[in-house]
Amino acid sequence: MPGTTTDLAMIAATELVKLYASKEVSPVDVTMACLDRISAHDHAVNAFCLVDDALALKCAHESEARWFRGEPCGRVDGVPTTIKDLLLTEGWPTLRGSKTTDVSGPWNEDAPAVARLKEHGSVLLGKTTTPEFGWKGVTDNPLTGITRNPWNTDRTPGGSSGGAAAAAALGMGALHIGTDGGGSIRIPASFTGIFGHKPSFGRVPAAPLSPFGTVSHIGPMTRTVADSALMLSVLAEPDARDWFSLPYDGADYGDGLEDSIKGLRIAYSPTLGYATVDADVARTVDDAVSVFSDLGAHVETVDPGFEDPYEIFEAHWYTGAANLLRDYTEEQLALIDPGLREIAEAGLAYSLMDYMAAVNKRGQLGQHMRQFHEQWDLLITPTLATSAFSAGEEIRAGLDKKRWMEWTPFSIPFNLTQQPACSVPCGFSDDGLPVGLHIVGPMHDDRLVLRAAAAFESARPFVMPEEPNMGSDNSIDN
Repeated sequence: MPGTTTDLAMIAATELVKLYASKEVSPVDVTMACLDRISAHDHAVNAFCLVDDALALKCAHESEARWFRGEPCGRVDGVPTTIKDLLLTEGWPTLRGSKTTDVSGPWNEDAPAVARLKEHGSVLLGKTTTPEFGWKGVTDNPLTGITRNPWNTDRTPGGSSGGAAAAAALGMGALHIGTDGGGSIRIPASFTGIFGHKPSFGRVPAAPLSPFGTVSHIGPMTRTVADSALMLSVLAEPDARDWFSLPYDGADYGDGLEDSIKGLRIAYSPTLGYATVDADVARTVDDAVSVFSDLGAHVETVDPGFEDPYEIFEAHWYTGAANLLRDYTEEQLALIDPGLREIAEAGLAYSLMDYMAAVNKRGQLGQHMRQFHEQWDLLITPTLATSAFSAGEEIRAGLDKKRWMEWTPFSIPFNLTQQPACSVPCGFSDDGLPVGLHIVGPMHDDRLVLRAAAAFESARPFVMPEEPNMGSDNSIDN
C-alpha cells in the first residue's frame, strides 16, 4: 500500500480501481489526498475556479461503501475527477470564465460527459479554469485571472484546458475533462507534460454544442495513456442530446492498448510543410520519433501535402465568436476579454459567401487526409512549435504573430478534419519545459492513436513534478 497521502494522489486511475477492489485503498483516503494537494498547491497555479470538498467527500464515502460491498457502480467508481468550466454540471455554476454569466443559474443539468462520469461513480472535486468561453490557447480570463504552469509558474500552461492540465500534472485529481476546438487539450498537454487525447469528432457526445461549432471536441486529460483510455470508455457512452454523436459501439479503449505497433506505416512531418518550429523543440521531437522505428514501425519523413489551413480555421473561429456575442449588450461586452471582442468584431466582416468558401475548403482538407491515411496509418508531428511562454500573454514575446492560433500550426488542421489526435510528453526544451509529440490517426480510429501513444509512453516514461516550480512572479491575480 502507498505510504503517504501524496502517493495516493499520484496513483493512476487504472491502479486505483484495482486497489479499491482489493480493499487496499479507500476512495475516501484518495479523495482527501487530492483535496490536500489542491489546498497545498492551487494557490500557485490557479487551476480551479470551484472546489467542493463536502460533496467530494460525500461521494467518496458512498463509493467506499459500494466497494466494500463489492458492488462498484461503474468503471471509475471512486476516482477523483475534475470538470472544465465549460461543461454544465448540475448544482455547480458553469461560468465559462466570464463575468457576464449569471452565477445564480439555474444549474440543473449535466452535460453528457459529466452525466456519464457520475453514472460510473467518479468523485467530482471541482471545476477547472478556462479562458473566457474557451476562446484562446492560453488560460486567463477576466473572472478568475491567470492560470500558471506547474513546471514554472512564470509560464502559461496553455489553453484552453489549462486548468485541467495543471491539475493533472500536480495530482489534483486523476481524471480531467478537457475540450479542444483548435488544440485546447493538446496545447496544455504539451506545455505541462501530461497526456491529452482529442477524440474523433462525435466520439464523445456534447450538449450544448460549443459556440465555435463542429471544430470542438471533448476528451480526457490524464497523467497516463491508460487512464485516458479508461476515461474515454466512459465518456463515449451515448447521449441522444448530441445529434452529431457517432453510433455507440461499446468499445473498451483499454483493450489492445499494449499491443505491438510493429509494422505500422508512420509518416513523420516535422513542419507539415509550412510551420516554423523552435530549434530545441524540433531536436527533441526528432529524437523521440526514433522510438517508433525501434519498436518496429516503418517511419518515413513525409509531409501530408496540404497548405497552411490557418485562414480556413480563422473563418470558422472568428464567425463563431461573432455569433457567440451577437446578442450581448454594450454593458456586457465591456466585461468581455478584449481579445475575444476583437475576434468577434473581425468575424462580423465575413460574408456568408466567405464562410461557405471556408466550409468547402475544410471539406477538401478532410478529403485529402482521408486519402492520405489510405497509405499511412499514423501521422506524427510536434504538438506545438514552441515551449511554454510567459503566463498572461496570448503570444510569446518576440513572435511576429497576432493571435494564438498562429503559434499552433500542428493542432488546428485536425480540428478542421475532426480526426483523433493526442499529445504525449517526449522530452524537454532547452529551458527545462515539457515538449509534446503529436500523434494523428485516421478518422474514427482512436484505438490506434492510443495504442501508439501507449507504446511510446512505455519506451519513454515521463515523470511529473511533485510540486509547482515557483517562478519569480508568484501572483495569480494579474
